[in-house]
Amino acid sequence: MSARLKALLVVTVLVGGCTPDAVADPPPTARASQQVAMLPDGGVPADRWRAVLIAGDNSSPAFDNGVAAMRTKLVQHGVRDIRVLTSDPRANPSIPVATAANVSSALRTPGGEACLAFITSHGDETGFVLKQANGTVGPGTLDSALDAGCGARPTVVVVSACHSGVFLGSGMRQANRIVLTAAAADRASFGCGTGDQYTYFDQCLLQQFDRAATWSELAGATKSCVANLERDMGIRRPSLPQTFVGSGVTDLRIPGR
Repeated sequence: MSARLKALLVVTVLVGGCTPDAVADPPPTARASQQVAMLPDGGVPADRWRAVLIAGDNSSPAFDNGVAAMRTKLVQHGVRDIRVLTSDPRANPSIPVATAANVSSALRTPGGEACLAFITSHGDETGFVLKQANGTVGPGTLDSALDAGCGARPTVVVVSACHSGVFLGSGMRQANRIVLTAAAADRASFGCGTGDQYTYFDQCLLQQFDRAATWSELAGATKSCVANLERDMGIRRPSLPQTFVGSGVTDLRIPGR
């Protein structure tokens, strides 16, 4: 990580080439010890969700395409509080840019009764790429931002990037969180070339979004879709998407379902 990005992250506390089972739930921590507020059926009304959608790198159109498509899905499902950050200000001049400061502000600003963070970018073993900051954002930084912005509210985190399994460490595994990653910590993900519309993971997530009732169901369907797609493409070292589901949100429903 560049010295410039490290400095930015210290100041702001910021807050995919790009299958193992879900990680076991850790013991409750003080941060997630509050009762998770949901409806009896595991739902939070769609208009009470707050979503932050981040495209981290403009070297491929797939990242901004994934963010735009996810925004459309959420709007169709009734979500109204959506913050979008682009990696390509030339193509999207009316959308705020995914700078370190803007990402920090978006993730750390409280709001809603449930949180969704969808991040799609390149990545490596240190975290996901934030091109405007010339570096990567790691698990500890994202965890801190989610604590500030979401607290103990039901929180879904999707990190679509190579090696994004690094975001399943103990700090991220809170009882109120669901974490979906596009790859295991030691694996690349695919579909982030200059000619790709979506990454493979984003494509599968979007395809399965309207068919699933809960985030857990969506995670499983997306994982199967990615495995099938990679097999059809002849990929010999699959990405192995990872999922963690916290004990307080096992039945958390997708907005509008």
